[in-house]
Amino acid sequence: MFKKTLLLFLVLLHFNVSSQEAISIISWNIRDFGRTKSNEELDEMAEIVRDADIVAIQEVVAGYGGAQAVAKLADNLNRKGSKWDYVISNPTNSTKYVTERYAFIWKTKNIKIKNRGLLITELDSLVDREPFYLDFYVRGQKLTVINFHSRPHDKNPEGEINAITDYLKTNRSQHPIILAGDFNVDEKELVFAGLKTLGYSTAITNQRTTLKHGCDENNYLNYAIDNIFYSKTISKIEGKTIDFVRVCDNLESARKLSDHLPVYLKFSLK
Repeated sequence: MFKKTLLLFLVLLHFNVSSQEAISIISWNIRDFGRTKSNEELDEMAEIVRDADIVAIQEVVAGYGGAQAVAKLADNLNRKGSKWDYVISNPTNSTKYVTERYAFIWKTKNIKIKNRGLLITELDSLVDREPFYLDFYVRGQKLTVINFHSRPHDKNPEGEINAITDYLKTNRSQHPIILAGDFNVDEKELVFAGLKTLGYSTAITNQRTTLKHGCDENNYLNYAIDNIFYSKTISKIEGKTIDFVRVCDNLESARKLSDHLPVYLKFSLK
C-alpha cells in the first residue's frame, strides 16, 4: 500500500512540475512583412526569435508575398534545430489601405493545435483590423493567444481597446489567455484599466518599443506601444524587449527588418 501511495505521489508531482515548465512567446510587429524582405533579412529575423516557443506576428502583407514571407521565416527556423509550424490569418475585413494578415509560428515539440485559428468577426464593426486568435495546447493544457494590431494613435485606438476589453469581459474563460500586439497606446494609459480590472497584467512596463528614424544623443527608441497582456491564470517569469539594434550604427539596417522591437514573455501556466 505504501509503495502504491508513493508511486501515485511521484506521478502527481511529475505532472505538476511538467505543467509548471516555462514557455515563452514573442510578439512582433514586422513592418510590411512580405516580399520586400530579403532572404538575409528573414534569416536575421529567425535568429532573433529562435529561442521562443510561440511567435505572434502583426503587419503581414495581405496581398502577394505576405504568406510566402511567413513560410520562408518558418523554413529558416526549421533549419536551426527545432521543428516549427505556422498559421496565417485571412486578410482582415477592412479597406485595402489598412487590411493585413496575422501569423503565428510555434515549436511543435510540446505545443499542439486543433484548428487553424479565426479572426474575431464579432469585433469587425468595432475595429479596423479584427484580432486573430488561436488555441494552443501546451502539454495538453489550453492556451488562447489573441493577436492584434490597432489603428494609428491619431485614429482612436482607445475605442478598439475598449471593444476588445468588452469582448473579453463577455467571453470570460478560466483557461489562460494572452493578448499580444501593437496597441498604439502606452499600457500606462487609462484605457487599459478595464483589462487590468479583469486580471490582466503586462509583460513590460516603461519600455519603448518603436524605432526612430535617427539617433538622438545615442537614443534610437521612441514609443512604448507594443506589449503582451496575460490573464491571471498565467505566472510571469520574465518580460522584456529584444533590442536587435544595440548601437546607433546598426539603426539603418535594423529598420529594414522592422521599426518595432519584439516583446518577449516567459511564463508558466497555473
